Amino acid sequence: MLLKSIPEKSILTSHPGELKRLIGDWNDDYHKIELTKIFAIKHQVIVLIKGAHTLIINDNDVYINTTGNPGMATAGSGDVLTGMITGLLSQKYNPLEAALFGTYLHGTAGDIAASKMGIEAVTASDIINEIGESYLDLFALENPPKKEEA
Repeated sequence: MLLKSIPEKSILTSHPGELKRLIGDWNDDYHKIELTKIFAIKHQVIVLIKGAHTLIINDNDVYINTTGNPGMATAGSGDVLTGMITGLLSQKYNPLEAALFGTYLHGTAGDIAASKMGIEAVTASDIINEIGESYLDLFALENPPKKEEA
C-alpha cells in the first residue's frame, strides 16, 4: 500500500470524495471525524478535510477553520491551498503549524477576493492575488487607537 511510503506528519489535503477513498464510507460528520482520527493516528499524517469549514486533524486533535466561503469551491483552489502549505513548510514551519496557518490564510485570501468581486466570481487566481492582503489582515486592528488631536 502506498500509504506506508508517506513520511510521518505529511499533510493530506482531501476533499470529501478523496477522503472516502482513504477512510471508507461514514454515517455522519461525527463518524467521518472519528474515522479520520483513526486514519491519521495509524498513518501518522495530518489530514485536512476541505469543505465549508475545513477540518485539520492531527492525531486526536481536530481544528476547525472558519475562514473561507463557497466561492472557493472552484477549480485550482485546492492547489493554491497545497502551495501555500508547502511554502510554509519550506520556511521551516512545522507540519501542523503550516497546515493551520496555510488553511487560515487561504480562507482569508478567499474572503478578501469574494468581498471585492462577489462569491460567484472568485477564481483560484483571485485567491493567489489576495495572499499578501491576507497576511496584512493578520495585523489589522479591529479598533485602531485614535490619534490625539493637536
